[in-house]
Amino acid sequence: MKFRIDEQIFEDFDKPLIGVIVCREINNIGNDSEIDKLLRTEEANLRKKFNGVEISEHPNIAPWRQAYRKFGSKPRDYRCSGEALARIVLRGSEIRNINKLVDLYNYISIKYTLPVGAEDLDKMKGDLVLGFADGTEDYTPLGKDDQDPPKKGEVIYRDDIGVICRRWNWREGDRTKITNETKNAIVVIESLAPIPEDLAKDALNELAELLKKYCGGEITTYFLDKETKEVDF
Repeated sequence: MKFRIDEQIFEDFDKPLIGVIVCREINNIGNDSEIDKLLRTEEANLRKKFNGVEISEHPNIAPWRQAYRKFGSKPRDYRCSGEALARIVLRGSEIRNINKLVDLYNYISIKYTLPVGAEDLDKMKGDLVLGFADGTEDYTPLGKDDQDPPKKGEVIYRDDIGVICRRWNWREGDRTKITNETKNAIVVIESLAPIPEDLAKDALNELAELLKKYCGGEITTYFLDKETKEVDF
């Protein structure tokens, strides 16, 4: 299986950097009190960090809002996953526990204010591609039953079956969602200039270590950028 990024992504957007973690034979069953403590602590830190800051102008969020505009999605209506998660915390809510892998990547997302997501490799077919929709792809949103296909020209993640995530990192699909039974997964951490590349690299390294500690298995990391548009894992 390969993960590749369409060349046009690098032509249309400013220095995309995608950190990738491939997880094999992990144990994702149940929740963990230590992970929950990490989340609660980072929620408090985020509220302090954003005190008096307009979230839409944050340097890690503004580039994504600009990217969404570029492929035709209004950022007031559709927000990157990093912004959406931060807004949940800033309105006083706690991030609900899902499972160990999802809880850990949510922790990393709010700590670094970056979009992070994951998919179950065993539910995918063919290669994973980050590219542009032609508008005919199959897509069922997370937690839904009905189809909601992407708009033509929208940035999507897809495999041979259909869309895995719409509007780049706005909403994941139901088909490849991470569950307690997930054994093999791919995690992505996404960045655009002028967000410092070291931030995404630090986030990737910390998440990889946390996954080893709490989920076990074999953890492998990669980075995709303009020089390395494809990885075979």
